[in-house]
Amino acid sequence: MNIWGIIIGGTAGLAIGGPIGGLVGALAGHVAEHVANHAAGQSIAPIAGGYDKNLRQNVAFSVALIALSAKMAKSDGTVTLDEVLAFREKVEIPEKDIKKIGQLWDLARQTPTGYEAYARQLRQLFGAKATVFEHLMGLLFHIANADGTVTDKENEYLYHVAIELGFDDADFQRLKRLYGDYPDNPYQILNIATDSNMEDTRKAWLDLLRLHHPDRLQANGLPVEFIRSATDKVAKINAAYETIKQSHAS
Repeated sequence: MNIWGIIIGGTAGLAIGGPIGGLVGALAGHVAEHVANHAAGQSIAPIAGGYDKNLRQNVAFSVALIALSAKMAKSDGTVTLDEVLAFREKVEIPEKDIKKIGQLWDLARQTPTGYEAYARQLRQLFGAKATVFEHLMGLLFHIANADGTVTDKENEYLYHVAIELGFDDADFQRLKRLYGDYPDNPYQILNIATDSNMEDTRKAWLDLLRLHHPDRLQANGLPVEFIRSATDKVAKINAAYETIKQSHAS
């Protein structure tokens, strides 16, 4: 069963608890069982029903991304078709599940639970500044930029989400340069200085490839439905390295 089928089934919420589990339960119609879990900052419940840590992380990442996307749209005042389509560009969702995932988006937008609670639960489950959070931020920037620009309100929202996930100011500026409405810069993608030699450039390239390899990300909690994001990232890393290598060769 794909991750969306597990989420729609609702039982995953029992294994996760907290605001993320509450949202899963609300989607399944088990609001009474989950209402206590909507409180921000509640600890994640013990593993239940045979859900291992990796599956819990998969569910939490998927639901939190939807919740954070919905809250971002709400902070900007509107939810546009472009934003919904941008989400589907990067995430595999079977046609049969689209309606339910749309309902989850609407539930997240309407719940009084703030974005902070979802981000903090993710941080508790994955650890601060987890590699998968880079992909989460990239997806949020992609959705924010769906209408051609990241607004000031969206930028402020994304900054606060990044801080909740364990990134600092410098990290956010790097993420903004990488994923915001800016032209791709190969040195920024590899996170190196423009005067770096090829030895340092190659090392940075290989380190990033290891860090963002799809298999490693899956082992660290990125659902397979989001692997398109990881392969896009790897392609960007490889293209940046080739650009710099060619400039040194000329």
